[in-house]
Amino acid sequence: MSKAVNVLISDPTLRDGNHAVSHQLTREQIATYCRAADKAGIPIVEVGHGNGLGASSLQVGLARTDDETALRTARENLPNSKLGIHVIPGFATIERDLKRAMDYGVDVVRVASHCTEADLTERHIRFCRANGKTVFGVLMMSHMIGKDMLAEEARKMENYGAEAVVIMDSAGNYLPSDVKERIDHLLETLSIPVGFHAHNNLGMAVANSITAVEAGATILDGSARGFGAGAGNTQLEVLVAVLHRMGFETGIDLYRMLDAADLAEGELLKEHPRISSISVVSGLAGVFSGFSKHVQRLAQEFDLDPRDIFFELGRRRIVAGQEDLIIEVSSELAAQKKAGL
Repeated sequence: MSKAVNVLISDPTLRDGNHAVSHQLTREQIATYCRAADKAGIPIVEVGHGNGLGASSLQVGLARTDDETALRTARENLPNSKLGIHVIPGFATIERDLKRAMDYGVDVVRVASHCTEADLTERHIRFCRANGKTVFGVLMMSHMIGKDMLAEEARKMENYGAEAVVIMDSAGNYLPSDVKERIDHLLETLSIPVGFHAHNNLGMAVANSITAVEAGATILDGSARGFGAGAGNTQLEVLVAVLHRMGFETGIDLYRMLDAADLAEGELLKEHPRISSISVVSGLAGVFSGFSKHVQRLAQEFDLDPRDIFFELGRRRIVAGQEDLIIEVSSELAAQKKAGL
């Protein structure tokens, strides 16, 4: 390429990665990784409960470290990198959560909704813009709708004041052709930057991220060692290496990024994210990667094949936030099994 293109990297190791440890990251782990990420020059470091600000609960998992402690700790250890948060209206309120987060020094707010529910983000996006924060709109589970409807929802976020829109392949369902089709159409529709967040259920996270950039996306998400829900996110150190080889600019020091990834493997992960048989089925079924632990636990409890649970969840188009329905589906499948159906 004749002129290097800048790609903005947002690192959700300490947010999406929290899914992988049932939201049990400690204050010390947050501080340690933030120092390493800052030294590597990672532009945005996302911190918090796996489901974002205000999400700690019995339904989706109680966080070991509360929002205030996590954000204050991160801020203290990110002298150069921007501090980002993931915000889903319903989990996070403006009065209780967003105002406090701003007091803690948050720089970038990513306001997220299910891919068909951008309307829910309006108040949060407008509030953050009015308070001088960088605000991205995020459309989760974006594989569940076609490119035209996805563009309509993204346009709403742009109209509310979002400075970029990021689409999430939350289930790791996309192939490169799916990514190119959606990114192309979003860029034709919007006048703001477009980003992409991949999961690795089908082993396509890096390839899909590169496809997104080649199609014109300028924001990518990636986690150290792929630390994230289910089969994990795009492996950030690999993504950075590939982007640099292709001539893209990230502002990240590759050696220090590799050091941060080694540190993450030693200090944060109980086990390396991998593409298990369950992850493959989750990706094929188009079901949120973060459901893996819930599904496997209930499969054991109800003596079911977890693959059957995933495909049924996919058939019913269950999405994040509906964890209680996994119990309902498991119970119904167990009853059918007992009845010989």
